[in-house]
Amino acid sequence: MSEQRSRRQLEHVKVKATLERLRAGNPRERCRRAPPPELLKGIHEFNEGKFFEQHETLELLWRAERGEIRALYQGILHVGVGFYHLQHGNFHGAVTKLGTGIAMLEHFQPSCMRVDVARLVKEARVARETLLRLGESRIQEFPPELVPRVHLRPSRGKSAGGNHA
Repeated sequence: MSEQRSRRQLEHVKVKATLERLRAGNPRERCRRAPPPELLKGIHEFNEGKFFEQHETLELLWRAERGEIRALYQGILHVGVGFYHLQHGNFHGAVTKLGTGIAMLEHFQPSCMRVDVARLVKEARVARETLLRLGESRIQEFPPELVPRVHLRPSRGKSAGGNHA
């Protein structure tokens, strides 16, 4: 078995374990907290289309966290990595990472740490379904306007202005 295939299988096992923990636990318990600065930085990079950079930023945050909230960071990271793969013509990587990101983020809907998770899940799902419909041979036809942005809900007591990082 190739090293890459072994790594993919290990990643699948880890993602499955994460999703099982999220189903059994209380992933939303810290959702009312303010987003940490690193999350805001990663969201800004995501929204700028700097998907490699958002991966680096959110990976540091995700790895340092021990609580279930880490799956929120990892979910956003995976969605961003899906679009990184799309930018580089990697159909399998794009479809897979979008799927795992969506699956993780579903546990944090409708919002968490001010992130409009429901909107991100909905828009990432539309992008993934479009990609699947196009197929690998037509990946270059993916409409760039379907790449979502991560939107932030206003803080309590603040106006609705500035709804994304």
